Amino acid sequence: MTTPVNWRKSSYSGGGEGNNCVEIANFPTHIAVRDSKAPTRATLSFPAGAFTAFVEDLKSTGTPEG
Repeated sequence: MTTPVNWRKSSYSGGGEGNNCVEIANFPTHIAVRDSKAPTRATLSFPAGAFTAFVEDLKSTGTPEG
């Protein structure tokens, strides 16, 4: 039995239908990211810890470290 994937959009996804953003889905070991305008196309996967660190850095500085 497989668990359904629950994709979430950002609350900052813009006006209209809110399709100008990415969506994320949480898995036990990774985070998947996809384009909300093309949900059946490819997704990107990141280790959960790395994605969390990336998001926290964005919140604190506005840009990723680099």
